[in-house]
Amino acid sequence: MKSDNVKKGIQQAPHRSLFNALGMTKEEMEGPLVGIVSSYNEIVPGHMNLDKIVNAVKQGVAMAGGTPVVFPAIAVCDGIAMGHIGMKYSLVTRDLIADSTEAMALAHQFDALVMVPNCDKNVPGLLMAAARINVPTVFVSGGPMLAGHVKGRKRSLSSMFEAVGEYSAGKLTADDVCEFEEKVCPTCGSCSGMYTANSMNCLTEVLGMGLRGNGTIPAVYSERIRLAKHAGMQVM
Repeated sequence: MKSDNVKKGIQQAPHRSLFNALGMTKEEMEGPLVGIVSSYNEIVPGHMNLDKIVNAVKQGVAMAGGTPVVFPAIAVCDGIAMGHIGMKYSLVTRDLIADSTEAMALAHQFDALVMVPNCDKNVPGLLMAAARINVPTVFVSGGPMLAGHVKGRKRSLSSMFEAVGEYSAGKLTADDVCEFEEKVCPTCGSCSGMYTANSMNCLTEVLGMGLRGNGTIPAVYSERIRLAKHAGMQVM
């Protein structure tokens, strides 16, 4: 195993002492080290549920005989970054994510990886990292947001941008815009619509880097937890 470089032999005794400091057992050290790249944070709606996805992946890896080890990746919400200086920082995070994930994976000699992304630059950044690192890798995203409903019709974040324009044109009142604000994004998940996040999550599935349903099972469905467990098993 690749991880033998940090686990086996007399020269690696200092390394094992540090694994002991992590609370890792001898049995865990004997199994493949599977890095789980968690993009969880509390500022991106598509990422606020990733802690649950990561825990499910950990269970899947452990059930299949691997040793799961979580480390983080950053992510920016393009919607919140939009319209101010923040948008200058969105695209560059793709390379930051790829670089930092490559650094973590190779520095610690993981045998395999499970990437847990969801939003715009996060998914391609982790795909780039997977190509560079070249160990068995499976993706499982956080899933898409459910559609909202306003005035009896399905709505999405696109509807919100349109509502702002309609208000400027005198077609909606401020109260109408407020109703849109409160209803167009009803759940966590990547923004409903074929924006980069959902497009890339579907593409990841088509490329064979994610299991079936990776791009389409809604974020709030329990089926996504099962998908995450299967992703952990699959990478083994």
